[in-house]
This record gives sequence, C-alpha cells and structure tokens, in this order.
Amino acid sequence: MSQPDIAPQGLPQILAPAGSPARSTQLQGIVLLLLAIFTFTLMDASAKHLTERYHPAQIVWVRFVSNLLIVGLIYAPRLRSTMVSKRPVVQLFRGLTQLGSVGLFFTSLQFIGLAEATAIMDINPVLITLAAAIFLGESIGIRRLIGIAVALCGALIIIRPGAGVFQPAAILPLIGAFTYAAGAILTRLVREDSTATSILWSATVGTILSSLAVPFFWQPIASEDIWAFVLLGIFGTVAQALLIRAFAMAEAAAIAPFGYTGLIWAGFWGWLFWGTLPDRWTIIGALIIVAAGLYVWMREARAMRRAG
Repeated sequence: MSQPDIAPQGLPQILAPAGSPARSTQLQGIVLLLLAIFTFTLMDASAKHLTERYHPAQIVWVRFVSNLLIVGLIYAPRLRSTMVSKRPVVQLFRGLTQLGSVGLFFTSLQFIGLAEATAIMDINPVLITLAAAIFLGESIGIRRLIGIAVALCGALIIIRPGAGVFQPAAILPLIGAFTYAAGAILTRLVREDSTATSILWSATVGTILSSLAVPFFWQPIASEDIWAFVLLGIFGTVAQALLIRAFAMAEAAAIAPFGYTGLIWAGFWGWLFWGTLPDRWTIIGALIIVAAGLYVWMREARAMRRAG
C-alpha cells in the first residue's frame, strides 16, 4: 500500500505488562492501527480502480492536494508556525521520497494486482532496519541481516524475474519500498519537528511537484468517477489521522507488525472488486516477507528488553 507519513520512534518495544494503563493504551493503539491499515487499503483499491481510466500522475495529484487541503484546514489557525522546520532541506527530501513511494505504487497498480503490489511494498520495515544501520550507525547483527536477505528473497519470489510471467511493473513497488525506507530515515533526522510539521511538509512538497507534472497527463474527470476521487482523498486523510493517533498512543514498533494485515485486505479487495486472487507464488513470497519482518522485529524487541 502507499505508505503512511509517520515518524519511526526508535526500536521495537514489547507490550506493557498485563493490567497496566500502558498496556491498555497500547491495545487501543493496535485497534486504531488496524483501522488505519484497513482504510489505507481502501484508498489503494480506489487508486487501482482509477488507474483503469486515468494516468497515475493525475491520481497522485488528487491524493496530495486533498491531503493538503484537509490537513491545511485542520491546522489553519497556526499554519504558518506549524510549517516552520528546523531542517527544511531534509523535510524537502522527505517529501520527495514520499511522492516517489506513492507515485511508484499507484503506477504499478495499472499493471499488477493490488495484493502483489502490497506484498512487495511490505518489505520496507526490514529495509528501514538496514538503512538505519548504514546511515545512522544503529547496530545490526548477522541474524537481522539474514532476516533482511530473506525478505528480499520473498519479494523476488513474487516478482519472479526471468520467469515467463514476469511483469516489469512489479519492480516499481520494490523501488517504492526503498524510497519509503529512505523517507523513514530522513524522518528520524527531523524528529525535532512536530508530526504536524512533517505531514504539512510532505503534503506541500507532493502537491507542488505533482502539480508541475499533472498538466501533461490531465484528462477531464467523468461525472461517474467523481465518487472514486472523493473517496481517494477521504480514505487517505482518515487513514493518516487514525495512524497518527495510533502511534501517539503506543510505541511505534510495538504495534508495527499489525501493519501486515494490509496484505489480507489487499487480497480481499482484489477478489471482491476484480475477481483476482494472488497465485501460490505471491502467497509464498508474502508469507516469507511477513515472517522475515516479524523475525527482525522480535530480534530488535529482545535487544531493547536486554538494554532496558
């Protein structure tokens, strides 16, 4: 799915002890995250429907413009002060990476199934772990490296380069996973900025740059498609709001594994709306990616528990 604009908050934490207020809050965060992922997959399904008639550049533009308008209205009373960033150059590049991730993912939906694109994109958690080690100096052991390699193998099983069924567009969400990981690392570098500042920056950068491109691909929106564009903006904004609240209530990595539920919903929407089901290789590759992601998460959670 097109990925959320949320700041990673360090390494994974295990759930708080049973009966504690912190655990109750974390459980609420899990519920909100599940709702956010569900809503994001609805946004992705809306985008896939629209790619059957419109160029991805136009769909990406609507996604960012609607996001900017809604978020801008929410922060209107303090918009100018909220936009002030301590590291504007880094925020600019953050916006570029998010635009790249959304654009690559939406473009891939013209050619491959929603479940396949979502599964490939979902290697981003392990890529973030690798990028944090390379660029931020965070420790990474051989077992985590193995987990990362296994996740990449899972993606290759889905893509199947060299096979007769190979679709070059399947490379797009793979590149999108890398751009998303890069954006996550840049987000860590601007963690002194508020979440609102980061959201406004990414929405503004995405709107400006997609506005430069959309005139070359614009086509009039048919009246019967207005509902899909409206839902695209609503689902994206609601999902982001739910996600912000979820990560405010619980440690980011404590609830992150539940993001893999998006694979289930993506497969369901693909069957419900397009009558397609993931083939066995996609299912095998997706299971490998999820297993590798959960393994890396568990290793980091154990490391944090020992450090504490």
